[in-house]
Amino acid sequence: MRLFYTTSKLGTGDRMYHTKEKPDEVAALGQEKISSLSGAHRKRRRQPSAEEESEESEEESELDEDPAAEPAEAGAGTTVAPLPPAPAPSSQPAPAGMPAPPPPAAAPALPRAPAKPAVFIPVNRSLEMQEERLKLPILSEEQVIMEAVAEHPIIIVCGETGSGKTTQVPQFLYEAGYSSEDSIIGVTEPRRVAAMAMSQRVAKEMNLSQRVVSYQIRYEGNVTEETRIKFMTDGVLLKEIQKDFLLLRYKVVIIDEAHERSVYTDILIGLLSRIVSLRAKRKLPLKLLIMSATLRVEDFTQNPRLFAKPPPVIKVESRQFPVTVHFNKRTPLEDYSGECFRKVCKIHRMLPAGGILVFLTGQAEVHALCRRLRKAFPPSRSRPPEKDDDQKDSAEEMRKFKKSRTRAKKARAEVLPQINLDHYSVLPAGDGDEDREAEVDEEEGALDSDLDLDLGDGGQDGGEQPDASLPLHVLPLYSLLAPEKQAQVFKPPPEGTRLCVVATNVAETSLTIPGIKYVVDCGKVKKRYYDRVTGVSSFRVTWVSQASADQRAGRAGRTEPGHCYRLYSSAVFGDFEQFPPPEITRRPVEDLILQMKALNIEKVINFPFPTPPSVEALIAAEELLIALGALQAPQKAERVKQLQKDWLSCPITALGRTMATFPVAPRYAKMLALSRQHGCLPYAITIVATMTVRELFEELDRPASSDEELARLKGKRARVAQMKRTWAGQGASLKLGDLMVLLGAVGACEYSGCTPQFCEANGLRYKAMMETRRLRGQLTTAVNAVCPEAELFMDPKMQPPTESQVTFLRQIVTAGLGDHLARRVQSEELLEDKWRNAYKTPLLDDPVFIHPSSVLFKELPEFVVYQEIVETTKMYMKGVSSVEVQWIPALLPSYCQFDKPLEEPAPSYCPARGRVLCHRASVFYRVGWPLPAIEVDFPEGIDRYKHFARFLLEGQVFCKLASYQGCLLSSPSTMLKTWARLQPRTESLLRALVAEKADCRDALLAAWKKNPRYLLAEYCEWLPQAMHPNVEKAWPPTTDR
Repeated sequence: MRLFYTTSKLGTGDRMYHTKEKPDEVAALGQEKISSLSGAHRKRRRQPSAEEESEESEEESELDEDPAAEPAEAGAGTTVAPLPPAPAPSSQPAPAGMPAPPPPAAAPALPRAPAKPAVFIPVNRSLEMQEERLKLPILSEEQVIMEAVAEHPIIIVCGETGSGKTTQVPQFLYEAGYSSEDSIIGVTEPRRVAAMAMSQRVAKEMNLSQRVVSYQIRYEGNVTEETRIKFMTDGVLLKEIQKDFLLLRYKVVIIDEAHERSVYTDILIGLLSRIVSLRAKRKLPLKLLIMSATLRVEDFTQNPRLFAKPPPVIKVESRQFPVTVHFNKRTPLEDYSGECFRKVCKIHRMLPAGGILVFLTGQAEVHALCRRLRKAFPPSRSRPPEKDDDQKDSAEEMRKFKKSRTRAKKARAEVLPQINLDHYSVLPAGDGDEDREAEVDEEEGALDSDLDLDLGDGGQDGGEQPDASLPLHVLPLYSLLAPEKQAQVFKPPPEGTRLCVVATNVAETSLTIPGIKYVVDCGKVKKRYYDRVTGVSSFRVTWVSQASADQRAGRAGRTEPGHCYRLYSSAVFGDFEQFPPPEITRRPVEDLILQMKALNIEKVINFPFPTPPSVEALIAAEELLIALGALQAPQKAERVKQLQKDWLSCPITALGRTMATFPVAPRYAKMLALSRQHGCLPYAITIVATMTVRELFEELDRPASSDEELARLKGKRARVAQMKRTWAGQGASLKLGDLMVLLGAVGACEYSGCTPQFCEANGLRYKAMMETRRLRGQLTTAVNAVCPEAELFMDPKMQPPTESQVTFLRQIVTAGLGDHLARRVQSEELLEDKWRNAYKTPLLDDPVFIHPSSVLFKELPEFVVYQEIVETTKMYMKGVSSVEVQWIPALLPSYCQFDKPLEEPAPSYCPARGRVLCHRASVFYRVGWPLPAIEVDFPEGIDRYKHFARFLLEGQVFCKLASYQGCLLSSPSTMLKTWARLQPRTESLLRALVAEKADCRDALLAAWKKNPRYLLAEYCEWLPQAMHPNVEKAWPPTTDR
């Protein structure tokens, strides 16, 4: 399988794409001819046939040659003037005696449209920066890319990480004038770090201010009115589409890292595919560039729903240095971390200088391997300066050893495959690549030892005895690591040491570590998986995909030939899936559905997803949003197909639009929408921010490498547990549970100034606390936009909530997490020991437990709501809060199945709400937990009209009618009798109410606004004839209620 190859031709499939066009085509299209003249591109050449050469030579000189190309290559940045139009052929005969002028080479049938000027924006780069740019493979494809951009609304650029596409393509477009006239070139990145870093890098390369090349991420940005190139996360652009669907400020949008197939990237590509066509109809063209680091573009090019006409694909050369891939003969299934340790020890003891990058699956594994390596290769305490000769002697001895080892290996029949990274997946020897192997073997001797460094697998690693003569500079790298510690991997290691970075898959694509020559790949990755039905999340260690394995191998050999040691066999590699599944198929999509509904995309199933989520996932998302009140419930249908169709096209409600303005999950957005009451907004914002950021506390359950570290960890665990109890409080505060701990932790941290010292002392992650602060600021701004009268601000000295506010916060949390309700298993229900202290949830058959780190672990309330369930040795609930049983039917009516209204207490009229109320018992859906009877609205139906008519006649709805109650010809209670139909007056009043759907006070007032005489005749039937004139004068009776 060849993943990457270089071509200077642009095509889709086997059909080559030619950029030269005939004059009549140019005239018909009237397209602006754009040139990007940085002096770095190479002109593409095509060999015309003999017949074409004579006929088209003049046309090509007019249409294709760029008179400013040579000055530009010489460094002169000028604006190219339009070519003068050819003089029109004269219709007058030639003067006598003069030869007739030769006919033109190609006389167009229609007059040529005036040529538009090509635009070139000069950029003042330094000589050193220009030399660095010239080393990037994408510079040789500049003209190909710019011709494609000029002639197509959508193109795809494929180039492996390191080809320079992220930094150079925006510069090509800037130089070609796509950011002129107050337009913006937008570039989306899936990660905030990448958006910030790329904006700084491009600004530095172009020698421009960051006011011109800017970034915008979730919490911050430096975008100004002068911004012409804007790097942003994909979520930021999605929010902009909500405000300006056509993105009128943008002339070009670049979707970078499309191969990662993040959810928001997929949504953006689907939306932009429609925005491009809408802009074209308005004669305001928008260019869309999709950039991918792999050749997995079939989801884009072979998806007619997404792109009716497949966009052209430009394939860019990636790296200049080969990487040799070594497979293990055997695949360790369990102790892959130990195999990584042994492999690193062999590399460090036996191979030449060069950084080592090790891929593991999680934070705990990273720290464990770092401890083992530091113990095996401790840093040298004293290193005298005269050690240079010793180092030379040691290096000479190592070279002799490796030469002898190489000769011994050549004596064996086994021949290692040589893998060139430009098209690397392992090609076995004897499959047609002998010539390439011969060429490599005949290269200089300096490379010979590097190209046959098969260390074998297993065997002795030299033990774990400390060896200070070979110091190793070991550093961890994972996403939750503090930024200042992450930055250490980019610094040169101490003199005389070798760099070894032990990382998770964050180093696979996000970061490029300099100086890495050797990669050790365990072939595993830890991913969070969600159950579509139950919502349970679990982390599983699985094999990576072939594309991810190739990405890992690509980390080696950035500056010189490299080696990748895969701790699995080639047979196992062959069983890997080719590409990882897109994120949209692996996670819940309710947040995406809500955002799309807010964009008035009601029929989400018809949306042009690059890879659509399953119908089951879409239905589950709409069910949750309907339960939260964000979508309208579909009308009941008799046919199953019609019901399913209605489920996938539910319109958004006013509450749903409010929820969509908050950049958090729909459950949390519901909490914010409800928290305006009782002064709870600042506390709800803080709780939602902490639940969104997650992992505020350090992981203190990791194994210790020494008794000293074990004692330190024990002390820290005890202090953190004590602080959690303090923040949780007692009484009502404790019932808020883990969310009260999070609220207290943020309050205490902000009160102390949110310093790293406070976070370290209390087991808090400083990075997470800073992210929580920024999200609080963003949510405060969003709430102020929705409710300007709230006038919220972030108070660093926020006081703890009162007891009543804590109760309201618990109710708000219950309303948002209604589908995450759990009930403690009662003693009489215990059938097996595994259910002791366990909880039952509506969607799981297995027991779940409160996590031991929760402050409610020993409290065991009867009902709780939880933030998430994580599956480890058991299924544990995290983010737990206690719930009162009587709240459930009141706050979660969509999850309850109500019985008929109780006769005692009898239905009543509520003057404050103007509605008929009754008491109803209920059970919780799917599990049938009995819930107490509560007072709720009387259910819809004819009985509600009867009760409302009775209260109307009694004068409870409008007090003015109470004076007539003693004169009524029948008792108002007659409306409820089974024989009421026998009296015409009861039937006429009932029919009139049903006709206008007047079953509450507001509906009756609305009917009277349309017709003030409404119900007059029907009411008069209940009174003697003599009283009718007085009633008619005072009708409608709304002046005194």
